[in-house]
Amino acid sequence: MKKVVDDIRLMIKVCDLYYNQGISQQKIAEGLELSRPTVSRLLSSARDQGVVRIIISDLDEIKYWELERQLEERYQLQEVLITDASSDVDEMNDMIGRMAGRYIVRKIRSGQIVGVSMGRTLHRMTTHVTEPEAEDVTFVPMVGGMGQLQTELHANSIAEALADVYHGTFVPFHAPARVSTRKMRDELMKEESLGRPIELMRHLDIALVGIGYPSDYSSITATGYYDEAAIAQLKERKVAGDICMQFYDEDGDTSPYSMDNNVIGYDIASLHKVPCCVGIAGGMDKLMAITGAIRGGYINHLVTDVECARALLA
Repeated sequence: MKKVVDDIRLMIKVCDLYYNQGISQQKIAEGLELSRPTVSRLLSSARDQGVVRIIISDLDEIKYWELERQLEERYQLQEVLITDASSDVDEMNDMIGRMAGRYIVRKIRSGQIVGVSMGRTLHRMTTHVTEPEAEDVTFVPMVGGMGQLQTELHANSIAEALADVYHGTFVPFHAPARVSTRKMRDELMKEESLGRPIELMRHLDIALVGIGYPSDYSSITATGYYDEAAIAQLKERKVAGDICMQFYDEDGDTSPYSMDNNVIGYDIASLHKVPCCVGIAGGMDKLMAITGAIRGGYINHLVTDVECARALLA
């Protein structure tokens, strides 16, 4: 007598009910008067015989899966996402922004407070956030206005764009990004009008941060706060990178540059307390900046490109 699990007609019927109609194995067993283990064996046999083929879509999202796992293990990161590399800076920013946009849709939960820094890649990210399900999300900029920087690259603009997509709450941070003295910075941070965003920054669930490097084409140069001479001096002083316009060396140490920190905004030392801090950056020119951000413990999630990822492992 032919075994039930070899009955092709029954096998196809069970597969149709389970895969196409979404009926549970227990309900299928009851409806066809079979045992639950028999239904399971029919589904397994269908895969073995090629009656059913399971295809995972969006392979581009997992093409660097093994490299991502290696980086997570090497640097004790919670999650790494890697996209293709490109010699075109705009294309690179868009690819990283696209992956970051998809990622935060999965990561952000209802009721959370999300901090946002500034820059081109984060701006690109906002254009790739679609159909988020999280509700009642609050977005707060982590640094003040950015001088001469294009408006859409400001932390305020990026936070507002995300709040629009999420139908959430945008809390503006109306202050300059940087002032001339530490005393002026400390006084401004006490301003009552800045009280709400500063208080929200103390309770971030997620931080989305760009990772910069002082070069002729970087966002920090475009702000107008740093001229060519200042950028050259930062390079001479072995600055590896910056987050929210606060500098650190290749080990993530900010102390050599503490006198430069007249930034109105979030103190990046507090990123150690944020449960999920996503660093979003790519390109070989930012290799040391990303390395310093990881070593300093400022990020625990990373979205980057494959060339930079391989260099981080080398």
